[in-house]
Formats: sequence, structure tokens, C-alpha cells
Amino acid sequence: MKGKRVIVGLSGGVDSSVAAYLLKEQGYEVIGLFMKNWHDESVTLSADCPWLEDSNDAMLVAQKLGIPFQTIDLSKQYKERIVDYMFAEYELGRTPNPDVLCNREIKFDVFLNIALSLGADYVATGHYCQKTSTVTDGEWVRYHLQSGADVNKDQSYFLCQLNQKQLAKTLFPIGHLQKSEVRSIAKLQGLITAEKKDSQGLCFIGKVSLPDFLQQQLQPKTGPIIEIPEGLSSYKEIPTDFDSEESRWVFLSKRRNYKADNGVAVGQHQGAHYFTIGQRKGLAVGGTPDPLFVLAVDTVANILFVGQGKDHPGLFQQALHIENTEVHWVNPVLQLEVGASAEYEVRIRYRQPLQKAILHLTLDGMYIVFDEPQSAITPGQFAAWYRDGELVGSGVIA
Repeated sequence: MKGKRVIVGLSGGVDSSVAAYLLKEQGYEVIGLFMKNWHDESVTLSADCPWLEDSNDAMLVAQKLGIPFQTIDLSKQYKERIVDYMFAEYELGRTPNPDVLCNREIKFDVFLNIALSLGADYVATGHYCQKTSTVTDGEWVRYHLQSGADVNKDQSYFLCQLNQKQLAKTLFPIGHLQKSEVRSIAKLQGLITAEKKDSQGLCFIGKVSLPDFLQQQLQPKTGPIIEIPEGLSSYKEIPTDFDSEESRWVFLSKRRNYKADNGVAVGQHQGAHYFTIGQRKGLAVGGTPDPLFVLAVDTVANILFVGQGKDHPGLFQQALHIENTEVHWVNPVLQLEVGASAEYEVRIRYRQPLQKAILHLTLDGMYIVFDEPQSAITPGQFAAWYRDGELVGSGVIA
């Protein structure tokens, strides 16, 4: 690949370090860029957010590999596109996925455009996923986003909002490797990141105290925690007299509309907008035989509805809905027409095993009906659908 310039997003971790090394070995002209996207240290758990250390490690890796390196500040774009969006979603009682958004809005948009302006032919990251392509009639190219070879580290889900234009300019140098192989390569090359722990927390911010983070704009507001008994409603109680198949999908995807008098007050919270469906920690309510889980969040009435145990029927739904404007096809060749249905494997969160489901595209959007009821389907998160290891499309859960 002599003459081809690649700009690598060096994060200061082992994955991007090895990605840069492999590209250089393949003959690319490699440049390393570190993205500084956050300045407010007040909400970070400092021991787990060493951005300065990450920047320094990225620089040392670049020096070791003999490649140019610089830091770029994208904090303004990150705040506008990610942080402000997060605040707005939590205020509505929804749970955004900043990692998916960060890839769509920052790494593969702002960062990609900067790289192209610097004369790059490609950008590269240390994601555990793969890209393949097919050619029709010798000239028409279609790119495919494939799962990473390491099933325990596959990060294709986080890239579920990428499009063909972005994939065309992106390389994933470590997607065919196991994590253990990546660390071995880093160790053999004497890279400082070889034994470094994987980063956790918000994309480019690190591990944060979420309530402290959200309290920057969302003020605490005391409200009741209402426990809902198991027998109030069950995903097993499905009517059989629907007037159409679509009305059945609508019913299955609707969330339970709990009221305060449906259960018993068992405590208080400091703001319903700080919580998400399926959450267990942070409720500060004891004395129940089984742990309490959040079943529903009502930010208008400022009420949290909870239930005992991970098998509480209030946690389960058999279907979800995605608005028309939120349906995204990574591979548009497989795009469904309105009125069509297709079988796919779907996940609604990172690392969740793929679940069999049928996708139905209607004038009202996409309905995904699972073979088995799913726990904690959460509005604001992304559902991604796969076929034969390829991530075909995704959408924000309504």
C-alpha cells in the first residue's frame, strides 16, 4: 500500500497501537492523531479517566513506531453532538448510547473529515470488526460491516450507524485478530500499551459518576419509587383477537403504562431522569426478598416503577418499535420495502447474544418481533440486525 496515507485514531490503548503498527508493516504512510474531547474533570472518577496519560501513551507509541503524531481538540463538537444530546434524552426518560453516537458523529464524521482534509486516503481505528466488499459488473462496490473474529470483543454494534461513504474510507486492522493476539503483538514490539487495561465508561470521557454528570444540567428532584407486583401484567398475557398482524406488532411493542396506584411506595429517588430500564444499582431501597429492578421511568410525573427480581414480567417485551426516521441501513442493498418482512438476528445492547427476530417495515416504522421475550428493551438505545455475521442495519428504539 505504498503511497496510501492512513490517519489512525490513537487513543492510548493497545488496540489502536497495534492497528497503527500493522498498517505501517503493510506499507501505508501512517499518521497518529489523539482526540481530546473533554475538559471537565469534575464528574470523572479520576483514577479511571487518565486522559493525560492516554495522550502521553499515544505519543510514546507514535515515537516507537516512528510515525508523525499530533493531538486535536474536538471538545466543542463533542459537547454539541454527544453531551447535549445525552442531556436531552435523559430528561425525556430515554437512555442514549454515547459510544454509538460518538462513532457516528465524531470518529467517522468530524475526525474522518479532518483526516481527509490532511490528505488521508483512509482513517483507521482499533475496533474489533471487519470490512469486506463486493463488486458488481466490475465497478459498483458495496461495503459490508462484519463482526470481529473475537466473539468476546466484537464491537460491530458500536458502529451500527455507519454508512457506505464512511466504510469506504475506513480500515479496521485488528478485526481479524483475537485480543490475546493483539496483546502479544504489542508485547513483541515493545509498545508501552501492551499490558494496559481496556478503557471503560463514556467514549472519550472515561468512567464517570453519571448522576454528577447529569446534574450539570438536570437538577435533582425527589420523587417516589413504586414497587409493581408481578401479577399486575405479564408478557405472557397476549390477546388473540387482533384485527391485523400490524395491530399485534403494535401491541407487543407498547410499553406498560404504570400508574402510582398500581403499586406500593417503597422509597424515594432524587430524579427519575437519572435512571434507566433494567437498572438495579443506585435505588438505595433494601429489605426486599429479591433485588429491585427499574421497570419504567416516568419523567413527567417523576416516578420510578420497580419490580422484584430479574425475571419480573414487567421487564420483558416481545417486540420493539423504531420510528421511520430512525431506521438506518448499513447495507442498503438489503433494505426492506414498506410492507415487507425478513428474518434477522438482533441485539439490543453491546455483547448481548444475537436473538432471532422478524423485522416488519410499515408506514409507521420498523417493528422487530422476537422469537423470545427480551428483558429491558430500553428507549434511546440501538437495535442492530445481523445476517451471517454482517451488521445490516440499526435504529433507535422508540
